[in-house]
Amino acid sequence: MKAKEFDKKFDKGKNIKKYLDLSKARRPEQEQKRVNVDFPIWMVHSLDKEAKRLGVPRQSIIKVWVAERLEEAIAK
Repeated sequence: MKAKEFDKKFDKGKNIKKYLDLSKARRPEQEQKRVNVDFPIWMVHSLDKEAKRLGVPRQSIIKVWVAERLEEAIAK
């Protein structure tokens, strides 16, 4: 299929998934990288308490809070 035909289908709201190879799809800037961070015990306990209160894993709290702080820093 030529690009023009593909674009027309997309613009008309047609389902184009069958024309894509999603096995190699990536989300730029969203790749994961594992890092190890050491926290004092009191922080871990506080993180666990907040995570339990919200019903989410500790890692989720850490990711959200770090992301919020980075967004604030970028906005300055």
